[in-house]
Order: sequence, then structure tokens, then C-alpha cells
Amino acid sequence: MVYVALLRGINVGGNRIVDMKTLGNVFEAAGMTDVRTYINSGNVVFSMKLRSRERIAELLEKAIEKRFGFDVDVLVLSAADLRRIVAAIPTKWTNDAAWKCDVFFLWKDVDRPSILDELGVNHEIETVRYTRGAVIWGIDRKNVSKSRLPKLVGTARYKRMTIRNCNTARKLLELTGARG
Repeated sequence: MVYVALLRGINVGGNRIVDMKTLGNVFEAAGMTDVRTYINSGNVVFSMKLRSRERIAELLEKAIEKRFGFDVDVLVLSAADLRRIVAAIPTKWTNDAAWKCDVFFLWKDVDRPSILDELGVNHEIETVRYTRGAVIWGIDRKNVSKSRLPKLVGTARYKRMTIRNCNTARKLLELTGARG
């Protein structure tokens, strides 16, 4: 099966530095094949026969900690999971100079439709949608500073999600060989 691993909180502000080539080698040593990394934020597409995403994440977290010396939470999605999430992003939404669109990928313990009520969304300036496994956020860039979502940083809920912009999510889907 083809999977995507999203590493949380690496290579941010000069902290928890993970070289992508070395990371790819860690995945291969852990038994993954067809390993491809994408940009420096901890995105890895790979194949593996094991079917349990939770077991794969656990295996990768241990291998990453052993190699780099610090804990990293890893969220594993199947190509089908990612295809469904990307399909929920409105096609006109991009991440560009005028519009910001992020995908908040969710760990199982916070993955529920009611997460939208917990985020404190300002519906006058931003649109937020839930799909199983993710929250999709869109906002005009001129209003980003007015959003309440940045207040999530540092909360327990925030630690159970990892964020990628919609362009990255679409590119990762492309790298799986799946179509959205």
C-alpha cells in the first residue's frame, strides 16, 4: 500500500532539525520502499505491506527518535485517505498571494465533526470545513491577522494536528500516484 507520513513540528525555527535525505534513509531502514520526501517540513510518501497506520506510525516514531535523538509525532495516511481529504478542498482554493488555505490533519483522538465548534472560527472572515481526518481552512490573506485560529498554538488540541498548506496536500496526493 502507498502511504503518506506527516511529521509534526520539525525544521521549524531552527529547532528539531531533520535532514530529508537522512529521513528517507530512516524510512528505508525501517522497511519502507519507494520512499520519496517532499519539501523540508516532514512529508514522506512510501510503500509498505503493513496495513495498520497506527503500527506504521509507531514504528517510524521509534526509528526517528533513535536516529535524530528526539520524539516526533508521525501521522500516517493511506493514499485513499489523502485523496478523500484533498477532494474536500474547494478547487478554487489555493495558497497564494491573495488567499490562504491550510489543511489541519488530525490525529484520531481529535478527529470529529465537533472540532469545528472547538476552534473558535470567525465565520465573517474565514471558512472552515471538516472532513474525516482533517479541517480545511480558507481565508483572504488580508484577514489572517484577524483569525482566531492562531490562538490554537500551544494548546493540547493543536498538538494533535499537523498543518500543511493546500498546495502541499495536493502535491503529496500527486506523489502517491493517486488522482484527487
